[in-house]
Amino acid sequence: MTLAALRRQLAVLERAAQPLDPGPARRREVRGAIVASAERFLRSLDQRKAFEDGGGTGEGLLASQIGEEALPVNEIIRLLEQEVVRPGGNPASAGHLAYIPGGGLYYSALGDYIAAVTNKYAGIFFTGPGAVRMENQLLRWVADLVGYPAGALGNIASGGSIASLIAIATARDAHGLTAADIPRAVVYLTDQAHHCLEKALRIAGLGEVVVRHVPIDALFRMRPDALEAMIAADRDAGLRPWLVIAAAGTTDTGAVDPLEPIGLVAARERCWFHVDAAYGGFFLLTEHGRDILRGIERSDSVVLDPHKSLFLPYGSGVVLVRDPRPMLATHHYFASYMQDALSTLDEVSPADVSPELSKHFRALRMWLPLKLLGVAPFRAALDEKLLLARYFRDAVSPLGFEVGPEPDLSVVTFRWVPPGLSLEDTNRLNQQIIEFVRHDGRVFLSSTMIEGRYTLRLVALAFRTHRRTIDTALAVLAEAVAALASR
Repeated sequence: MTLAALRRQLAVLERAAQPLDPGPARRREVRGAIVASAERFLRSLDQRKAFEDGGGTGEGLLASQIGEEALPVNEIIRLLEQEVVRPGGNPASAGHLAYIPGGGLYYSALGDYIAAVTNKYAGIFFTGPGAVRMENQLLRWVADLVGYPAGALGNIASGGSIASLIAIATARDAHGLTAADIPRAVVYLTDQAHHCLEKALRIAGLGEVVVRHVPIDALFRMRPDALEAMIAADRDAGLRPWLVIAAAGTTDTGAVDPLEPIGLVAARERCWFHVDAAYGGFFLLTEHGRDILRGIERSDSVVLDPHKSLFLPYGSGVVLVRDPRPMLATHHYFASYMQDALSTLDEVSPADVSPELSKHFRALRMWLPLKLLGVAPFRAALDEKLLLARYFRDAVSPLGFEVGPEPDLSVVTFRWVPPGLSLEDTNRLNQQIIEFVRHDGRVFLSSTMIEGRYTLRLVALAFRTHRRTIDTALAVLAEAVAALASR
């Protein structure tokens, strides 16, 4: 092909690709439609269900396959609203009291918008110095909250699962575990630990470690005396105790393990001490949280999820490691094509301390609301959630529900236990209650199994959840019990 022919072909392709770079008028049109959709959603939140049980399963998307031709923006918005936003759970709702909800701060969404429009690369300081400094500034703020020393390093990952994987891999290398050591290496956690931790062990090549489930007390917290005894027995048996994992807010019950004595045991036994504070970590902003999480500063690594108790949209998990050396050693790399970038040592880059090289500018979704609002509203919201959990527990018991322990944080467990019923029938009855609540949709609750008992859970954590939401939950539960009694 001649040079002139090449130029003609390039001009044709440039015109065909031009829609990828819309002009001001087209940007206004599409942005206006999307902002209008978002505003409709936000204005209607009070009328929307917390769980839309009859809204389909998004199958309407399948009738609109990806093709060569463009679709009108209004048709696309209709698909999005009907097939994606409407069905299933509504985590932006005040009534989302299931699992461990977050919230989805509006200012975080604006931060994500700026991050995507500017497309600032946040993985390496050389190409994104401001983005990297922002992330490191946030990590320093969280490290100060935890009580870590000035040299601690961290990363804002996509969530608690990846953050936990980073911590586990770092702990593995800090203790010099080799393939030959793995069958003798011992990990200690309770059966209340989040499933992502044992998953992280497998992914990190540690699937053959010995996993000990430490007994828990009546409040579902790890027993430090039992931990100490198990470590001693394993040493006597020629095994290699290596990793102790404690929870600062379990998913099932919200229990906080006694971090101070566990940390002392781990230190004496020369075990890496990891704290899973994905749910509970940011309660450190409150006086109650600082009290119940005392000892978290003794950990070697910790995970906190801003998309939980800092109310950010999904996709943010902070991992911190006290000693920077093993974290850097685990994640070091070199590529000749990156020699210019790697020559800049002003700041530790996210790529230096995580598996990610390509990295979304996640820090902006956390930085923007903190700068716009300050810390005070976050602290007030967390204190409110702590009180809402206690308010619900005090109010649901007179309705006839059996309640679990007084909440460490903002999870309340409860169940309906009519006299004379077998465990099987009681479990079935509580399952019917949760199904009633889900079909009703005004609030969304979830369940779990605790020692063979089908148990209901309420989690007060979404920033839009207030006392009127809890009162609605109490009313729905009363209606559920009445409806079952009338059958």
